[in-house]
Amino acid sequence: MDPTRRLPESFVEAAREFLDGTRQPVEPRDASTVMLLRAGDDQPGGLEVYLLRRTVDMAFAGGFCVFPGGGVDRRDFDHQIGWVGPSPSTWAKLLDTSEEHARALVCAAVRETFEESGVLLAGATEDSVVADTTGDDWERDRQRLEARELAFTDFLDQRGLKLRTDLLELWGSWVTPIFEPRRYDTRFFVAALPEGQVTRDVSTESDQVVWMKVRDVIDAVDDGKLAMLPPTYASCLELYEHTTTAAALAAAERRDRTPILPEMQVDPSGGYLELPHRLVALGESVAARRAAARGAAARQAQS
Repeated sequence: MDPTRRLPESFVEAAREFLDGTRQPVEPRDASTVMLLRAGDDQPGGLEVYLLRRTVDMAFAGGFCVFPGGGVDRRDFDHQIGWVGPSPSTWAKLLDTSEEHARALVCAAVRETFEESGVLLAGATEDSVVADTTGDDWERDRQRLEARELAFTDFLDQRGLKLRTDLLELWGSWVTPIFEPRRYDTRFFVAALPEGQVTRDVSTESDQVVWMKVRDVIDAVDDGKLAMLPPTYASCLELYEHTTTAAALAAAERRDRTPILPEMQVDPSGGYLELPHRLVALGESVAARRAAARGAAARQAQS
């Protein structure tokens, strides 16, 4: 990631008002997002990730490519639901929060993934996963969930389903910078596309969806062909070295999950976001590897 990339002057002016105390930042809203993965070509950057391009009129991140996700809906936790995998207390320790809060974050991750991709991480038993969610009845329920007419707990209960939290791994978290008018404390999860299920272009908040190889995402962002916020881009960089979905899921358990809060730094040339050194170094490393790979491909094409 380029730590010297300058931000628009409007961002800098807003940041100055927060830095001098003229304005106070809004409290971040809880959110969950899921990096949905499927097998690629078993090469570095070959894993495929599911992305949505948010409509340009969205109040937050309009026109940017994101993973499925969104804010926590408290209505989803009116009562207990079937729960498979790590217990709420285990998730609470991972997320460094209360059991109630952890349940909310995990359920929001599964709900938002279903609402925005049609993929449901749930099953009728402890070792089963819904095989197909493309029928009209599923779509009616998905639309009711998206419209907040149906609580997620009721949706699962009515279908006799259990939440497969064992299919999720916690990846990390990012907090929106203080100068943004809409702020989120977003927990990033990773999951593999369940066998038999397919993604669908269903979200009303996006105008395009796509499966892309991680390396193609990185190249497109670097070339200015794809708009992406730092947390999404950084997550793709972190996925680059993992060549299988199993490897990515296993790596989640070994990660540094310290929450990331980018801070605005202002100098005579303007402003930029200060990011963790490890992400800056990772960006430089992946850029070098991508340049070497493209060079090798070019030489092979000429031979």
